[in-house]
Amino acid sequence: MHYVIYLIPFIGAFAGWFINYLALRILFHPSTPKRFLGVRFQGILPKNQKQIATTLGNLASEGIKPYISEVEASITSASNIDKMMPFVEKHIDHFLRVKLAERMPVISMFIGESTIAELKSVFIEELKELFPELMKNYIDGMKEDLDVEKLIATKIESIKTDRLEYILNNTLRKQLAYYKTLSIALGFIFGLLQLTIVIIAR
Repeated sequence: MHYVIYLIPFIGAFAGWFINYLALRILFHPSTPKRFLGVRFQGILPKNQKQIATTLGNLASEGIKPYISEVEASITSASNIDKMMPFVEKHIDHFLRVKLAERMPVISMFIGESTIAELKSVFIEELKELFPELMKNYIDGMKEDLDVEKLIATKIESIKTDRLEYILNNTLRKQLAYYKTLSIALGFIFGLLQLTIVIIAR
């Protein structure tokens, strides 16, 4: 019996490891509700996955909103509209010179270089005014159709428990190993303290 007390530090180390192992297990397992002795229990993350998904979706949505406004301001800015104009002007020129002649050859016979230049100028000025409003309406419609909060919440909620466990173990591998070692070390130290108290009390 005298020598058995020296196992106390090792029992404490095992207890520290086991508590750490158990804490990680109850995070994910069981993935579906189980009953034991009339008590219903389930892993913490599977049980609260829907609530967690909703919360994260809301946080992501709130975080993205300012960036959407920045993107909208950038797209509708005068400088970006000006960058688009050479591309637009090229297509207008092609339309007036080629497509109009193909579809309405009679009208194209009465359109000379000066008329084409004037029409291009009018179209471009109108488009410069139209584009910002057009882009804004498009982005507003996209924001209404794209429910970021619901999209993210649905994606997170659909992740299976074993996949969540795999992601956590791979992402936090070093941290988990550190806490496991710390739990064993603390268990061993508390065991030593208990052993010391037992020896002193004898």
